[in-house]
Amino acid sequence: MTTVDIDIAELRSLFLFEALSDEQLAWIAERAEVRAFDTGTAVLREGEPAEALWVLLDGGLRLTRRAAGEEATLNETDQRGAYAGATRAYTGALGGVGGFPDTPTAGYPHSMVATRPSRFLRLPATDFATLVHEWFPMAVHLLDGLYTGIRNSEATVRQREHLAQLGHLAANLAHELNNPAAATVRATAQLRTRVAGMRHKLGLIADQNLDRALLARLVARQEAAVERAAKQRAPLTAIEESDLEDTLSDQLDGLGVAGSYELAPVFAAAGLDPAWLAEVAGEVGPDAQDGALRWLAYTLETEALMDEIEDASTRISTLVAAVKQYSHLDQATHQEVDLRPGLDSTVVMLGHKLAQVQVERDYDPQLPPVPAYASELNQVWTNLIDNATDAMAGHGVLELRTYREGDFAVVTITDHGPGIVEEVRSRVFEPFVTTKPAGQGSGLGLDSARRIVERRHGGALSFTTGPEGTTFTVRLPLSAGGG
Repeated sequence: MTTVDIDIAELRSLFLFEALSDEQLAWIAERAEVRAFDTGTAVLREGEPAEALWVLLDGGLRLTRRAAGEEATLNETDQRGAYAGATRAYTGALGGVGGFPDTPTAGYPHSMVATRPSRFLRLPATDFATLVHEWFPMAVHLLDGLYTGIRNSEATVRQREHLAQLGHLAANLAHELNNPAAATVRATAQLRTRVAGMRHKLGLIADQNLDRALLARLVARQEAAVERAAKQRAPLTAIEESDLEDTLSDQLDGLGVAGSYELAPVFAAAGLDPAWLAEVAGEVGPDAQDGALRWLAYTLETEALMDEIEDASTRISTLVAAVKQYSHLDQATHQEVDLRPGLDSTVVMLGHKLAQVQVERDYDPQLPPVPAYASELNQVWTNLIDNATDAMAGHGVLELRTYREGDFAVVTITDHGPGIVEEVRSRVFEPFVTTKPAGQGSGLGLDSARRIVERRHGGALSFTTGPEGTTFTVRLPLSAGGG
């Protein structure tokens, strides 16, 4: 690369500067320089601070941007006056010129290389910003207003999107918590009634003046019945269960036990058969049969209700753990992250919406952790899984897969919906572009996901789509400096 000065005549030959006065051209010539580049030399690189405006004087250029881990060509031209870095150079220097003091240093959104020996005019960003502010004050006010309006509007819509997503997750969580909580309350009330009944029947048995040996055998029967009910067994079909209940009910009627229709389902659900019932009846005798069998039924119901309370409480605990995992409230912001728990906790958080969706997981057990902002990645999984579910109208198969590809951890989320329509595919990551009906999507979900994956983690977000469905692929570098 070599650097030389530029004269006013060559400046005036460029369409960007042809309407400027000699004084203005002289001002630019004093501050600008010409840099020459050989074929294949990088003029600027994506992500580097936007320190200057570049204008092609002669030769050729190619603009590229990283996508899916590869360099994608955005434009290639040999037109004199073609420029790059203008917007980022302007906005990046605003704070130093009096525009927006909170404007962060901007980075080039793409890379640019010389496609053959080329010369470029380089005007520093601060000088370019000064030029725009002092020579075109009305345009500056219009641009500043436009910039502020777009920034504020986008920030407001993003905030609403995040609030809507939070409300959506809260509604799902409330629904998921309500079911086990209601089951716990219901089972507790029933348990209190059954325990009271069991105490009453135990009193009746005691009044029968049973000998101690018989009472001991009855207690042993109770323990054996509880143990038998707890064992895993092949489930009965609806017809088989109904037939067993009818048989037990007839047997209880034959023994003179009142309310057989209430007791038979309890014994059948516990896996107890007519032979067991006959043995118990034979042990206690006709005088104590009613009280003994009801006492055993209350015992079995009590065990079943305690199992129900345990299951519901475990479900609540699981949901709370999923919320904790999803939000990463007690963990460092940036850390080594196992991707699997984040995906699973997102599925739990969206459980109500996924009620009719079959989730298939294929996780690579050897996949190492990824340096990442875990809670932000969970926002990505939420957007992608939520979109996949909507694409399938809440029914179908959702596939989640993780694997390693070189120095990248890869996550794919696949739905089996109709695919993304042709006219939207090229703009799917643009802000405010959505395929959902009005009022059901802001079009910022995929834009937000892409920002998190690419800007925050140095990864890539891409997709493939067709009539058989859509797959979104997230590639994340396995090292902090990777990608």
